[in-house]
This record gives sequence, C-alpha cells and structure tokens, in this order.
Amino acid sequence: MLQLGYVARLYPIGSPRMTSSPSAPSPAPAPNAADANYIKQNRLAKVQQLHEAGINPYPYTFTTTHTCQGLQTQYATLPTGEETTNVVSLAGRVVAMRNTGLFMDVQDATGKVQAFCHKESLNPEQLPLLKLLDVGDWLGIEGTVRRTPRGELSVRVNTLTVLSKSLAPLPEKYHGLTDVEVRYRQRYLDLVMNETTRNTLRTRSQLIACLRRLLDERGYLEVETPMLHSIAGGAAAKPFKTHHNSLDCDLYLRIAPELHLKRLMVGGLAQGVYEINRCFRNEGISTRHNPEFTSLEVYVALADYNDMMLLTESLVATMASQVLGTTSVVFGEHTLELGGQWKRASMAQLVHELTGIDFLTLTSDEQAQAAAQQCGVHVDKKANTWGHCLTAVFEDKVEATLIQPTHVTDFPKVVSPLAKTHRSDARLVERFETYINGWEIANAFSELTDPQDQLERFTAQSAERDGGNDEAHAMDMDYINALEIGLPPTGGMGMGLDRLVMVLTNSPSIRDVIAFPTLKPRL
Repeated sequence: MLQLGYVARLYPIGSPRMTSSPSAPSPAPAPNAADANYIKQNRLAKVQQLHEAGINPYPYTFTTTHTCQGLQTQYATLPTGEETTNVVSLAGRVVAMRNTGLFMDVQDATGKVQAFCHKESLNPEQLPLLKLLDVGDWLGIEGTVRRTPRGELSVRVNTLTVLSKSLAPLPEKYHGLTDVEVRYRQRYLDLVMNETTRNTLRTRSQLIACLRRLLDERGYLEVETPMLHSIAGGAAAKPFKTHHNSLDCDLYLRIAPELHLKRLMVGGLAQGVYEINRCFRNEGISTRHNPEFTSLEVYVALADYNDMMLLTESLVATMASQVLGTTSVVFGEHTLELGGQWKRASMAQLVHELTGIDFLTLTSDEQAQAAAQQCGVHVDKKANTWGHCLTAVFEDKVEATLIQPTHVTDFPKVVSPLAKTHRSDARLVERFETYINGWEIANAFSELTDPQDQLERFTAQSAERDGGNDEAHAMDMDYINALEIGLPPTGGMGMGLDRLVMVLTNSPSIRDVIAFPTLKPRL
C-alpha cells in the first residue's frame, strides 16, 4: 500500500497550488522562486513514493483505443445521465483537478475528456495513487464511457497509469500563460496552456502540406539544395558567416536557394523544381522578420513572370480554400479576398497614383533624386540612381497601402540583377512582388537566362559592393558558367511562408507562427 503521510504533511492535498477549481473566487498569486522550489520538492517526494510503491513514474509505452476528440465524436449522441459498458483507454495531460482527483480533465493533442475516479469503480489498490497526482501529470486512463447528469462526457476510471510525473507547475489556469516573453521562450508551456497557439501551428503545418501537394500535382519535383554556400547569392541580404575547419574556408548560411535551383533547371532535372527551404539573414528582427525563416522557391521551364502571377494566385487561394474553407480571411480590421484575379499595377504607376510623380518621364538620376526629396524620402548616397530612387519612394509611400492582394510589377533593373530586361523599357525588368496587408509575400521574375547580360549585372553589383552597399549581389562565376550551358526560358517565384501563415491565421507577429523564434539569450 502506498504511504502518503510524508507528502500530505509536506504539502496538504487540496492546496490551491496543487489543484484548481472552477469555483475558485479569485486566481492564486503567481508563485515566487521559493514557491516553485517548494512545489518541486513536494513533487519529487511523490516521485520517490511512486518508486517505493513499485510504480515507474516514467514508463515506456501505453496503449490507447481513442483520442479525446475521437471519444467525443463517437459518443456525441450519448444521452445525459447514461452510462455504457464500453471500456476505452486514452492518455493525456491533467489540466484540471477537482475534489482531490475525483474529477480530472485530461487533455491530449485533440481535445479534453473528463476522468471520473470514484472509489466504487477505481481499483481499490489505486485509490492512494490519487493523492500523488498533480495538474500537469500525464496519465493513461481506462474505464467505461458515461455522460454526467450535467451533460459532460466522462470516463469512469477503472485503472490509472502514471505516464509522466510533472515536477513543475503549470500557470494558473484562469489567467493562462499571458507573458509574451515566456510564451516564446518556453513554447512547450505555451502549447500546453494556449489553444490558439496549438491551432496556429497546426494550421501552419496543414498549409505547408497542402502547398507541397499542389506543387506535386503540377508535376514539379521537390529538391534539396545546400544550406552552406561559398558565395552568399540569390538575394540582396546580409548573410551569417561561419568557418569550415577541415576545408579551411569561410562559408555562409544561405540567404536564398535561387542560384542552385536554377542550376538544376540548366541540367534539365524536371519541367519544374521547388524547395520549401530554410533561409538565414543577418538582419533586423521585427514582427515581420526572423533571422531564420521558411520560404518556397519554384522554377518552371518555358514560363515567364505572367505565368508566375497565375501560379501565385492559384497556390494561395487554393491553400486558403482547402485548409481554411474560404478564400475570404480576416486579418486585424481587414477582410482580405484571396480568390479570383488579383490587382496588377507597375511600381511606377502606383507611385504616380499616390504622389503625382511619374518616374517614367524622368530622364536622369538627378531628376529622380529631386523627385524623391520632393516626396520627403531619403535616398542613400551609395545607391541613388533613378531606379534606386523609384524603389525608395515606392517602399516609403506605397507598400503599406497595398492591403488587398496586389502584384506590383516592372521593377527597376538596378535593384533586380537576376531578372530579364523588360520587353518594352530597358530601365525595367520583368519582375513582380506580391503584397497582402502591406507586406511583401512573394517575389518573382522572368529569369535572366543570358549569361553575358548576367555577367554585366554581377559586375555592376560588385561595383556597388565596393562602394559600400553590403547587400549588393556578389560575383558568382560558377553560376555564369552554368548559364553558358543554357538555361531555357524560366519563370521563378519565391514566397515567404511565415508571412503567408501570419495572414491566413490572423497572427500579428511572425513569432506567433514560428514554433521556436530567435530570441536574445537571457544573461
């Protein structure tokens, strides 16, 4: 028989620190360090008593017949007050305990079910076990299904199995885990306490699975490319730098997989290739930026940027429809319509509409600089050409206004070293960025396939780097060599999946949709 005297003296059963009750008049104060240590010592004493009773508090396995939601679904029509003779088993964490364990709410990944541990049904040898249980413990329960007179589906427990004894208390349930800093640093605790967090991360997983399925159905081939690059290329961004000891060379965590994916297209690996990839950029952190992030990059032979617009619209609308059940999603105060054809407008056109300045009529860098100054937009002296000025005014004056899905087309060539020159204006390229809720969601090109043109662009970018623009693209002669083998007409698109999930789940911070966001270490 279990001996409970020591535990009962150390921490009286029924204390507010050990159990929670729905009828509690006010929340208990947050425990200080001494309280937390006291609770841990109490629970360690219970672990010892379990061992002494021949019970392993951390067993190897447990067999279930149902999940919590599966049980709720199967017995949804069980009338109030009725009980079955059907024996079921399930497992989950104790998230609430009442009457010293007579009633417990057990929660698994799918939902919650009440466990009813009455002395008339519970194995008599296990009755003392109830006093060794706490909120936070993982339990396996086996018993018959009943619906209480109050209408709650329950399991009348015959047998209890301790699956993991929790040594640390969960947050007080009435307030939940509201400290944002703790939520991000201790995501495991956030997931236990916050259904919204669980739903957001599950939805993210479902959206990416749907995206992969849609691309596979088009016949595109999923591939993997290196995360360690000898040259940081494929985007304008600051890389993380490391050193490989055996090779005695510096390497960079990839800022984009673009150039490696296009090498595969040169080789004719498939009609289309894609990678759902992790990228790393050594830049600022904000509600929309995390140093490591997830993106989609897809490349399709014999396509251009018009085809990639259609692909982008189709992927996003179908993901929303199949996972969320609608193409109309709410983000903050806006309802965003993701179905149908999205608005298309050139960068110069949008700037003209909002500022009254038509950059396409300006013929010199000096005129463009004066126009930017007229708009109150600062332009870096290291990058102050006509194209840089147009881009700066767009980013400052237009971006935030693009709430409904919009493809912004026809970027200046000087800021787009990997895109083909526009068919009707040599100052521009065939590139678009897709904006939703004022955020860039996707970036796409008619890919530059002319190796001589690409070499000239890289050379110009190198000059910018020498002038102090550390985000200008580095020279990559191996990529030039690949283009000389021959890249067919190709459309390419990159999509920021973290930001897209933010939009589709109404999440205001990128940290809400990344399970383990990057945080500054605590000293």
